[in-house]
Amino acid sequence: MPNQASAAARAPEADFVSRLARFFPDATPVRIPIRLSCINGQDSGAGTNGHSWSILQETVIEFGTPHEVLFLVSHPLEFADRVLVESKDGSLRAEASVVAVQYHPERTAVAARFVKNVPNWIVKS
Repeated sequence: MPNQASAAARAPEADFVSRLARFFPDATPVRIPIRLSCINGQDSGAGTNGHSWSILQETVIEFGTPHEVLFLVSHPLEFADRVLVESKDGSLRAEASVVAVQYHPERTAVAARFVKNVPNWIVKS
């Protein structure tokens, strides 16, 4: 009887983000649940002055660097769109600008760079 091996299958969604993460050498897997918001009536590159945020969706930061977060969305985001990233525990609340996207059916892998420095949001052990 031949030996059989099994391995946990990765979710296809995580694979989408890991493909994008290859372009960010400092990217580390993190799995942080977040609420993602966008500016109401957002045009690409719009600023936040005088605008209010509307919740886009809840998702998970799959990878992070000291300056970027990488995640999946089911709503369309484009280069230079501004988003507000908030962790569920309140430890992270920062505005970011979309710097890369990879489109997949029904999902988009997104990399967004923090607009201002966010010290110690990601700690490598």
